[in-house]
Amino acid sequence: MSAATLGIQGHCAHCQRTLLLKPWQLNAIAINEPFTCSHCQKALQLNDPKQIKRFKSLDSVAMLKASLLVTVCTALLVALVLEWVGLLSVVEQLNASLLAIFVYFIAVGFARQRQHMTLILEAAKAHTD
Repeated sequence: MSAATLGIQGHCAHCQRTLLLKPWQLNAIAINEPFTCSHCQKALQLNDPKQIKRFKSLDSVAMLKASLLVTVCTALLVALVLEWVGLLSVVEQLNASLLAIFVYFIAVGFARQRQHMTLILEAAKAHTD
């Protein structure tokens, strides 16, 4: 998944510019390593615990789409079988299918909205190895 599809931006503490983070920058944030700003070439790092927690929660949001797809396919198949057996009418089966698809699109839209964020990147602290 690319950074453009994630919509994660970073706000540089040095030059005060907002930049779309590239995958390698997202990887650096994930492993808590400093990286250079593409505009001012100064070292940046994400230090805010609240933002770090929200950034790390993106992993669970990515799994949401796959699990929703499996759930909706199962619901559609169950509704089709129940209609075939005669426990649901055609209209009820269609309503159940449309409801499952509607819930899928609402949840995926919510997940996409949560993925768009701007991280406040601070000046990186010097490494003491």
